[in-house]
Amino acid sequence: MFDLAWPWIFLLAPLPWVLRALLPPADSGEAALQVGFLDELQELSGQQAGGALPGWRQQLPFVLVWLCLLLAAARPQWLGERLPIPASGRDLLVAVDVSGSMDYPDMQWQGQPISRLGLVQQLFGEFIEQRQGDRVGLILFGSQAYLQAPLTFDRRTVRTWLEEAQTGIAGPNTAIGDAIGLAVKRLRDQPADSRVLILITDGANNGGSLAPMTAAQLAADNDITLYTIGIGALPGQTRGPGMFALAPALDLDEPGLLAMAELTGGQYFRAHSSEALRDIGHTLDRLQPVARHALPVRRTHELYAWPLALALLLSLWLVVRVVYPQGMTPYWLRRPRS
Repeated sequence: MFDLAWPWIFLLAPLPWVLRALLPPADSGEAALQVGFLDELQELSGQQAGGALPGWRQQLPFVLVWLCLLLAAARPQWLGERLPIPASGRDLLVAVDVSGSMDYPDMQWQGQPISRLGLVQQLFGEFIEQRQGDRVGLILFGSQAYLQAPLTFDRRTVRTWLEEAQTGIAGPNTAIGDAIGLAVKRLRDQPADSRVLILITDGANNGGSLAPMTAAQLAADNDITLYTIGIGALPGQTRGPGMFALAPALDLDEPGLLAMAELTGGQYFRAHSSEALRDIGHTLDRLQPVARHALPVRRTHELYAWPLALALLLSLWLVVRVVYPQGMTPYWLRRPRS
């Protein structure tokens, strides 16, 4: 089906004639002999009087060029058959702790020590990109919470921004309540059955202006399901090299994370290894998506190049007519003299 994306462009069709009527005549700046009976001479010779429009045959090529330009500007398109695309899924925000403690290398990835944030980037980057049908956003929080990526279907870009995150970029502390509050602000206007927040942290709330349980209550009031993930080695595992090995679970507020998740109807997970974090991703992956209305789309083929090319060819033909009036032959077409 033929269609014009911007048909209102044709309202500009009379613009050249309007400008001719409103603008003053052009002045060449050269001295000219004023002849009082010039109009009579032009009438006797069959020429148009000064200021009058030429005949329709002289105007026709210019009119065609103008109409072709208008048609190209209106974006002619050929629309194919409707293709319904199912848009089932969730609006899912992932809030990742980037405080200084996330830099501790107490996790393992492919047999090598890796920081907590590094492990999240490795495994949750893949989790984000596989969210087929979901709109995914990213929040990074430390002393403050920042929206790094708004809700989007471009999951590859969200994964790239997660992989580029660095510890300390949002401050050294952990503002869990502010991160949840920012997520509530971004999710509350979305469909009620598809609001999901996944919060990943390795510590307790020690920054920000909003208490975590207050923020969780706001999430529950706005039908947002909160899944919390505590990351860090289990007690008995080392945290840090050599003599500075400590018990890493001491600063993780597991009761608080569990209470926040249960308040919103979500779950709390403990990620103490790469295998555990991968299993958590698989568990979250099994969440049932909420079906939305299908969005009908059409295959669109742009056709503006054709009228634009025709306008160019007509313009070149008019230039040739001006440079080489009737009866004159361009030099490249002349036969060489014998």
